[in-house]
Amino acid sequence: MSARLVGLPPVVAPGTRLVVLGSFPGVASLAAGQYYGHPRNHFWPLLSALWGVDLRVLPYADRLAEVRRRGLGVWDVYASCRRDGSLDSAIVDAEFNDFAALRRMAPQLQAVAHNGGESARAMRHLASLGLQVHRLPSTSPANASWSFERKLAAWRTVFAAYDLA
Repeated sequence: MSARLVGLPPVVAPGTRLVVLGSFPGVASLAAGQYYGHPRNHFWPLLSALWGVDLRVLPYADRLAEVRRRGLGVWDVYASCRRDGSLDSAIVDAEFNDFAALRRMAPQLQAVAHNGGESARAMRHLASLGLQVHRLPSTSPANASWSFERKLAAWRTVFAAYDLA
């Protein structure tokens, strides 16, 4: 069995209105210490297209500053787990993040958007906090059945509902 892996800290600010929740960082993201660190993941290209700013060319700290400035947060459903590789299907022995703490860190939080199916399995946990809950198509390169344009349209709809697009 693989060693227990620990995720990344939340990227939120007091003005955060929407948090995108992934499942758990992949190998590339954990190695880089960055959310959505795999070069083929569509997360940063989608945000770039939504906001008209090429976030991919910015240093990671500047990307996070832009995310916070715009009222977006980024975190994961799981705080820790065991997993070989990066596939969500390989996650075992997972422990949830402290979502009640998320409400305290982001008092203006209105909604969460689950980035993919594994994250969406926690929808009821977030809805119990009184948040609007959305399921977005995964930005993972493993989600090849959705084109970038189709993902962008789905993400734009949710982001626009919270004045983030």
